[in-house]
Amino acid sequence: MIERKNVIQRHHPRLDRVESLSPLSVGNGHFAFTADVTGLQTFPEAYEVPLGTQSHWGWHWTGGHSVYGTEDIELTKLHTHGREVGYPLYPGEHVQAYHWMRQNPHRLQLGQIGFRLLMENGELACADELEQISQELNLWEGTLYSTFVLQGQPVSVVTACHPHRDELAVQVRSPLVASGRLQVLVRFPSPDVTSNVWEESIGLDWSQHHRHVSKCSLRSAHEACIHRSMDDDGYDVGISWNCGLWEQISAHAFQLVPESGQSELAFAVCFAEREALSDCQSVADTFAAAKTHWQGFWQAGGAVDFAACTDPRAPELERRVVLSQFLTALHSAGPLPPQETGLMYNSWYGKCHLEMHWWHGAHFPLWGRKELLERSMDWYVSILPTARELAAAQGYAGARWPKQVGPDGQWSPSPISPVLIWQQPHPIALAELIYQADPKPETLRRWRSIVQATADFMTSYAQWVEEKGAYVLGPPLIPAQECHKPEESWNPPYELEYWKYGLETAIRWMERLGKPAEPKWSNVAQALSPPPHADGVYLAHANCQDTFRSFHHDHPSMVGALGILPGSRIDPSIMKATLHKVQAEWQWDTAWGWDFPMCAMTAARLGDGKLAVDFLLMDAAKNTYLPNGHNYQREGLSCYLPGNGGLLTAVAMMACGWQDGPKESNPGFPQDGTWQVQWEGLMPIL
Repeated sequence: MIERKNVIQRHHPRLDRVESLSPLSVGNGHFAFTADVTGLQTFPEAYEVPLGTQSHWGWHWTGGHSVYGTEDIELTKLHTHGREVGYPLYPGEHVQAYHWMRQNPHRLQLGQIGFRLLMENGELACADELEQISQELNLWEGTLYSTFVLQGQPVSVVTACHPHRDELAVQVRSPLVASGRLQVLVRFPSPDVTSNVWEESIGLDWSQHHRHVSKCSLRSAHEACIHRSMDDDGYDVGISWNCGLWEQISAHAFQLVPESGQSELAFAVCFAEREALSDCQSVADTFAAAKTHWQGFWQAGGAVDFAACTDPRAPELERRVVLSQFLTALHSAGPLPPQETGLMYNSWYGKCHLEMHWWHGAHFPLWGRKELLERSMDWYVSILPTARELAAAQGYAGARWPKQVGPDGQWSPSPISPVLIWQQPHPIALAELIYQADPKPETLRRWRSIVQATADFMTSYAQWVEEKGAYVLGPPLIPAQECHKPEESWNPPYELEYWKYGLETAIRWMERLGKPAEPKWSNVAQALSPPPHADGVYLAHANCQDTFRSFHHDHPSMVGALGILPGSRIDPSIMKATLHKVQAEWQWDTAWGWDFPMCAMTAARLGDGKLAVDFLLMDAAKNTYLPNGHNYQREGLSCYLPGNGGLLTAVAMMACGWQDGPKESNPGFPQDGTWQVQWEGLMPIL
């Protein structure tokens, strides 16, 4: 049995200085708070990324919910097997509507909570004036411990998030509390996101005071409530404290000044949807609840221990695995498919990217935590009418799942996302993983509607081409490798295999229910075009003969046809040659974080454990894992949860195996004795 606490404690993030790319977070899957070295958000200017306070429910529509709709956007007509289908690809003459639909709804930054640290002369302290910084995120407890010294005065801060409430608890001990030189500042930025480029919209706007209202009322001498409103949206913030004076100092800023003579300050801040705010829990109760929750998290589900491995890279892989479990439980386990940066800060306007949902969540059932994936799967059921409307508007049956969406399920205009299709089978594949973890009739009934609607669209989308004697996918489409033109792309290998796998899984789903499957599901699955290849390697798509000359950048998604998937029609020798060519010739600086575990999974199924490990730990910028465990991609995108989720999926597969795969332990790791991986509680991938 693995000594789980020992494994986790080996990898508590510990900082002794400001790490501008690597702030630490506490949260619960529904809500997260990201802190600087003070344990709060005191010095946001010292960080290259926003210090976020975000929730799954906190969204805003600039100007109101109905400023524009899909009917206000000009559709680009693309030729589709004898007819034209409209996609919102370009602004055309409807520039305002196009960009408003891209930007809205956007996830809210719910507030910034920090200290006002005063020097002896009364001036505000700067981050570089802190000394003896020591910060540790205790993963076993889900609690952040921060200490520092300011002008000889020590400060100790404990920060935790309640596991079942969107509530932050903070305890501060310092002589600075008694002297009045440590105060708490709570302020709220403007809710609007107006940049047409998402990379330019991740910062916070403190200038548009007229665009929102912060109305405060005292509930008692030690409790206050702030009612936040903006356009059609709003939320409430509750604050409770043990000592001090609460006051509003500007339109959207409030401060808590402790009573003189007190050496300890304890306070809680609770966020809730409008009219749903309840009293704050005590700080002590939240600390205790967080510890109980996170200890239960680590003691349940799967665990992996690399201590017996002799490969010098093993400790780093173990660190990534441990931190990725914490981060995905914190950021990717809410009731919506997460944005790619989770609840850290907004990327792509904070919207959910459904093609990434598999990468965020497929690992949860494999690690014995299916309930964390089930939370977001219910959302597909809730937006099923909207997805059906989208399919029908384009002349298709079933439900078409969009790529980039807010909580309402409305698709976003983009030159790329409307013509991506590889997110379409995800609900079937994810539901199947949940079923494998919990093979009960209730599981089948719970997801039946989305499995059926997804399969109906997939069969409707595939088109029969008589001269080929097969069903084809596209044109138009853009493969998972997004650098191709939709009008010129068809039959990408990964999507073809995913279509076949998804339809065959839907058939099995109905058989388990004792219900007849739609006959066309089987017809399409059996007669799909074969995955295209040339010169001994698989191609990006059937019309891309120069895959490795002109298109060896972005995602090498063709390898996903065997690895992520069983690859029932994939020739292992061709895929092996493809994978080695990808390893040698791909422009890895253009890849993304999930590409490395994707290639590792392909290598594992091909029986090359050494290559699998080499891919997982490749020395590449996009495969960097920061001190806080986040998968760094580039400036402005310092966290990328699909990389963390993909890593966990690959490691579970390499340790526990895959259905109908080798029976020995650790089949995806090298078999030369250097990787004696201990594991428990994992489930084979499909």
